[in-house]
Amino acid sequence: MKKLLSAILCLMTLSFLPLPAALAAADEPTVYVIQKGDTLWGLSERFLNDPYYWPNLWARNPTIGNPHFIFPGDRLKVYPDRLEIEPRQPRTAGVAPVAALSEEPVAERTFQVTGSEGFLREDGFKPAGTIISTAQNRQLLGTDDIAYTDIGRLHGAQVGDRFSIYKEMEQVSHPVTNVILGERVVPLGTLQLTEVDDKNSKAIITRAYQEVGPGSFLLPYREKRHQVALRAADKDLSGYIVASGTGNNLIGEGDLVFLDLGKRQGMLPGYFFYVLREVTPDPRYADISVGKLPPEVIGAVVVVTTGENTSTALVVKSIDTIYRGDRVEMKKSR
Repeated sequence: MKKLLSAILCLMTLSFLPLPAALAAADEPTVYVIQKGDTLWGLSERFLNDPYYWPNLWARNPTIGNPHFIFPGDRLKVYPDRLEIEPRQPRTAGVAPVAALSEEPVAERTFQVTGSEGFLREDGFKPAGTIISTAQNRQLLGTDDIAYTDIGRLHGAQVGDRFSIYKEMEQVSHPVTNVILGERVVPLGTLQLTEVDDKNSKAIITRAYQEVGPGSFLLPYREKRHQVALRAADKDLSGYIVASGTGNNLIGEGDLVFLDLGKRQGMLPGYFFYVLREVTPDPRYADISVGKLPPEVIGAVVVVTTGENTSTALVVKSIDTIYRGDRVEMKKSR
């Protein structure tokens, strides 16, 4: 009986607590002190079970001037649905920054490339060959159908050689300069040579993702499925999303996009970019004197293949819908 009365009194006492105080207690965070080796990616995965939350963490914490760096001793507030970093105190001389996100062991951060990625065909690009005819002059081919190519022994071809089949789509222009960057290319399937002459060959379609037809061009086949590991950023790079892999206007997580950065700009597979969208002041409440507002982080992409001046990237996180013309940025680890 005494225990029951005590429990009732306890509940009555709690019921008279001020509501704001009760809410504050429920929202009280756990504080974690950042250690050497921590990364925004790892902290997001550890505390929220979502490694891709880190763009939100960066965007909501303006004290992280360079999003690639957090420091030992920084205090992280862990809430059930979010993470917050306390304002940074002046750093003590001699304290080194924690490793950047992209400097984590590459074996732990890899992305699967399926082989269905397209690319932008730039000026000067030359395929290995072309499908010049089909059995019974069929315009659409599928798996196990016969095709003829302009690849022969004089080109180094042998019976059994395998090629990937591609198709050119529409031209892609830069969203800012309107300069034509190339033609969007989609993969159609694979074929294997069965008979080889000096200047041509007969082939069988071994796999068709889409319908194959005359005029489709060929590239030497390479093993498609492989892992792309994150690579440490060794330079600053900034560019734009110029098109999606499907040609659709709305881009989300898991989609492929094309960037206006390639080998000539120092692009490498495994580079990790933030997707940013500029924020403009509402003219009803501010004029240009307020200066440029910090960009909004809306996602992240990983580069999977590179051309001379363009590259193909996988969208690994989209907080909001991504569009052609959104900016991408990578900061060198400092």
